[in-house]
Amino acid sequence: MLDREIVTAAVSNTAVTREDINPAYNLLLRSELLGVPIVGVLSPEKATQMDQLCSPATPNRRLFRYLSGDTQSPHGGQAPPSPFAVAPIGDDTCTTASQFTSPKKAARRIARAPFKVLDAPSLQDDFYLNLIDWSSQNVLAVGLGSCVYLWSAHTSQVTKLTDLASLASPDTVTSVSWSQKGTYLSVGTNSGTVQLWDVGKQSLVRTLDGHRAHVGSIAWGAQIMSSGSRDKHILQRDIRVCGLKWSPDDRQLASGGNDNQLLIWSASMSSAQLKFSDHTAAVKAIAWSPHQHGLLASGGGTADKCIRFWNTTTGCALEKIDTGSQVCNLSWSRNVNEIVSTHGYSQNQVVVWKYPTMTKLVTLTGHTMRVLFLAVSPDGQTIVTGAGDETLRFWNVFPGLKTPGSDVGMLQMPRNTIR
Repeated sequence: MLDREIVTAAVSNTAVTREDINPAYNLLLRSELLGVPIVGVLSPEKATQMDQLCSPATPNRRLFRYLSGDTQSPHGGQAPPSPFAVAPIGDDTCTTASQFTSPKKAARRIARAPFKVLDAPSLQDDFYLNLIDWSSQNVLAVGLGSCVYLWSAHTSQVTKLTDLASLASPDTVTSVSWSQKGTYLSVGTNSGTVQLWDVGKQSLVRTLDGHRAHVGSIAWGAQIMSSGSRDKHILQRDIRVCGLKWSPDDRQLASGGNDNQLLIWSASMSSAQLKFSDHTAAVKAIAWSPHQHGLLASGGGTADKCIRFWNTTTGCALEKIDTGSQVCNLSWSRNVNEIVSTHGYSQNQVVVWKYPTMTKLVTLTGHTMRVLFLAVSPDGQTIVTGAGDETLRFWNVFPGLKTPGSDVGMLQMPRNTIR
């Protein structure tokens, strides 16, 4: 215990001695490290020591200055950031927080003048019409009065597609709308019809009726075209469908389309009951057999050329026959188990077949263009065919029913002009 007191007293005396030796140094050290203010009156000797410690030994030299970061140096600029600097995040006094935000984007400049102006005479000032539409093929369609014009953004070429004033009943354009692929253009009219145009061929595919007032709006889905009219109705049309036939018992509906599909619909279902995908071209020709329940015949277009038979009761494909040309129409005889087909490219013929052997009974020629239309007389004996050669031809091809008082048919009909 005695030894410890002796040691403590010796240390205290040593500290006092050191403070006496350099009191100014101790005051400055306490002020810098502990933040203790320098109070009291300093003796002249201590004041001199304090001035010596605060002033550099060589006044003209800048000690501990980085040349690259000295604002007064020839290089100038801010000092490089220290890896030990306090991060500005969470520091209320920091003024550099903006460096952590995205740089401000320059305001987008929008030209205040159009880069092109096209004259559009007869463009109607009507709130309820839709008279321009731009296709995915970069072609602009414009309805001007009774005409539809096409303007190519690639070439700036203008083409007149149609003029409704040249129709038997002159009409005006009330809406235009492109299909999603830009291959078809639908044109709504003031009379309520919708024209469907193949723009590549510049040909009218079909004219669709159904509305009782002008068609002011048309919209396309992938394959569905919807039209809205002033008659307060919206009509939905599947433009793929190019053939429709009900079965004799009205229980099934067959539809063929330009997607090469043959669909069978039940009268009580909203979705297809059967789907046949064997054809390799559009299916327009469809005919139900009146002699066998569920027997359906279908014909394919130019790339297919086949007549196929189907059992819709079992869902099975039956036989097929390659006709060598586009199959445009099919129709069964009601009197005998025979079927007639009309054809297009390249023979433009009419053929009567014996079913089920599919033996050719006769090939009829005379049309110079595709035989696109076919109808059968009420007595089932005579057929009429129509083609692009602007003729209707009547043929007596099927036998009549052997019943008393049956009609003679339509034999020996003179040729007349239908104009």
